[in-house]
Amino acid sequence: MRSPRPPSDRANSGPRPANPRAAPPGEPVRRGGRGWVGPRSGDRPDAAGKPAAKPFREGPKGEAPRPNAPRPASTRLELPRSGVSGTAAPTGTGGHWLYGVHAVVAAMKNPARRLRRLLVTEEGTAALAAQVAAPWAIGPESVERGRIDRLLGSDAVHQGIALLADPLPSPSLQAVVDRSGPILVLDQVTDPRNVGAILRSAAAFGVAAVVVQDRNAPEETGALAKAASGALEIVPVLRAVNLVRTLVALKAAGFWCVGLDARSKPLIGTEFKQRRVALVLGAEGEGMRRLVRETCDELAALAMSGSMESLNVSAAAAVALYEISRGR
Repeated sequence: MRSPRPPSDRANSGPRPANPRAAPPGEPVRRGGRGWVGPRSGDRPDAAGKPAAKPFREGPKGEAPRPNAPRPASTRLELPRSGVSGTAAPTGTGGHWLYGVHAVVAAMKNPARRLRRLLVTEEGTAALAAQVAAPWAIGPESVERGRIDRLLGSDAVHQGIALLADPLPSPSLQAVVDRSGPILVLDQVTDPRNVGAILRSAAAFGVAAVVVQDRNAPEETGALAKAASGALEIVPVLRAVNLVRTLVALKAAGFWCVGLDARSKPLIGTEFKQRRVALVLGAEGEGMRRLVRETCDELAALAMSGSMESLNVSAAAAVALYEISRGR
């Protein structure tokens, strides 16, 4: 048991003596190395001992900004943090498997790819050697065809080649805008084979990038890369958190947003001369969502003379891109 503390002499000793280093009454106090601290922290006092008002931040010509003044022109495109993801895609614990000659060759030639393992059969080794000059960036592991079958599943047409690689990073919107060509925006197109086929058409018609919604679009997989036939390494895929905000930002950057809708006037590519187009395609069946549709500058349809009302989304993207290329 602790003994009680002796009574302090300070309790009855009266007021403390003045601290010779203390500031006079009414004056702000300077604390060691942290600036002035007074009634308004961070405000240096004026000659009368009162905290001075905070100055306006000067504009380009030394004038205080007006509340409703237009923003100065900028050469850089900025987006809210919740608008677009411009960071690298998550790599997980071990990447994912790409397969097939075209997809793997394109990945091996892409310096942005991080390669982990390469499994090849005897036939696969010969196919790769015919298209990628030695030495390769990653050492191959010779395996039997059955091992790749068990690894990827019996429905994967791998051609005796499987490459374990990390996903590609998602580019920034500014990097996408700086590239030439139109932009494709996919509103909740979820089938990886459709997205892969769209990427293949995008590469054929010089598309700057394909924009997909972050949460309602397929992840980069072997099936998507196989359908893209190497285009995944050519056309950047930007994963946007909010497509509406992305469209608004593209419009601010000078793009004309055209939504593909079967009930609208025909799409005529020559009408878009001297314009950069952002072509928006919705999911099969449901089409574009309402807010995405309303954000577009105009809606257009594919001119079809047959009895079919619509095409598969990947086929529609190819036809629309061809039509737009006529006006470039």
